[in-house]
Amino acid sequence: MTQTGETPLRTLIVDDEPLARLRLRGLLEGLAGLPVRVLGEAGSSAQALVWLKEHACDLVFLDIQMPGQDGLQLAQSLEALPQRPIVIFVTAHAGHALRAFEIEALDYLTKPVRRERLASAVERARARLHERLAAATWQSSQAETEALPEGEFLTITERGRLIRVPLVEVLFFKAELKYLTVRTATQSYIMEGSLTELEQRLGERFLRIHRNALVARKALRELGRHLAQPPAGEADAESGGESGEGWAVRVAPVDEWLSVSRRQVAAVREALAGGPAGGGR
Repeated sequence: MTQTGETPLRTLIVDDEPLARLRLRGLLEGLAGLPVRVLGEAGSSAQALVWLKEHACDLVFLDIQMPGQDGLQLAQSLEALPQRPIVIFVTAHAGHALRAFEIEALDYLTKPVRRERLASAVERARARLHERLAAATWQSSQAETEALPEGEFLTITERGRLIRVPLVEVLFFKAELKYLTVRTATQSYIMEGSLTELEQRLGERFLRIHRNALVARKALRELGRHLAQPPAGEADAESGGESGEGWAVRVAPVDEWLSVSRRQVAAVREALAGGPAGGGR
């Protein structure tokens, strides 16, 4: 499940009940093969904030109903940290689950916590942390040599929130029915819009690889034959042969494969070879 020598997840347990903290610590320390190291405990949100000001942390197991500031409020305040830890709620009350996921908790465990359920949550936390590290490494290595013009970002409305997504973080846009999927290294968003309009607006930094996909040139990594279902309603002439095998490109760092139309294979080859931008469709 994990590799020997992997750095353990630095973990904080926050619960106002000492016995609950003790039991959870015991369960975590007994998870064979999963790298977890409990560095601290806190009996209140106030204690947790003091601890977090002095210690780096990857993962927080957080009770919800506590005296003073509750766990939901504490989770929101963690947004202000330079590196927000992953949050997993552990509570005796199932009624807060919707609110917990609205503030982007990774998981929601109900007491008494089962070992198998805890192991699954820790594995997800490990995977999420790896995604963050990969994204940070990729963004650092892909830093633009010239500064982006001010204001180059997308404004997306999602579940009542207004989200600002810098274009430099976008890997690709993909048309899905009446909407567009916007993919970054760590998130997927849904927005309304037209790929044709985006292609005209974004210029040469993005390449139209298919009628349903627009990809950042710097995210292109590999072109090859790939088995894939053609997009709904599209003919084989656009996506490839009758068997379902066609050209596809691998997008880094998410390692997703996107179909390439036959008319755009040459443009993708040229982009991968570092040739001039601006190939037509």
